Amino acid sequence: VNKLVYGLRVPYSGKRVLYHGRSPRRGEVVVFVYPRNRHMDFIKRVIGLPGDVVSIRDKKVYVNGKPLEEPYVQHVDPEVRPLFPRCVKDPFAVPGTLCRDNFGPVKVPPGHLFVLGDNRDESYDSRFWGFVPFKDLKGKAFIIYFSWNPRTYHIRWRRFGKLIH
Repeated sequence: VNKLVYGLRVPYSGKRVLYHGRSPRRGEVVVFVYPRNRHMDFIKRVIGLPGDVVSIRDKKVYVNGKPLEEPYVQHVDPEVRPLFPRCVKDPFAVPGTLCRDNFGPVKVPPGHLFVLGDNRDESYDSRFWGFVPFKDLKGKAFIIYFSWNPRTYHIRWRRFGKLIH
């Protein structure tokens, strides 16, 4: 994780000092503090920036009414049972349509991001728990240094050292 790209912070405080860095860009993969468990870090792709209107129709993402090109997205084989049901009734989720494949529209508030996972059908992301505050960003992901398959309990050696883009 490049922890300097979005600004220099005092360790363990989260306070930015001297250099504030740049804002995240759409399409970047970011690491952030998970909003529902401050002791966990999550990694997702930035889809919506402050002021953007994000919606999903039949798995296709739209930002400000325009379809988003997403060559990195993976969809689960239809025979595989998804981790999350098609529609979720979550009282803490972002207002709007609470469905995995059809969502929103929602407007990203100032100082926040809308993020989605690349493994779209299996991702627990902004569709379910809301926006990510800028203050919770840890940095921009750039390389895979360890990969573990929680289902098989094996290390995924072929992913080691791969660049993230």
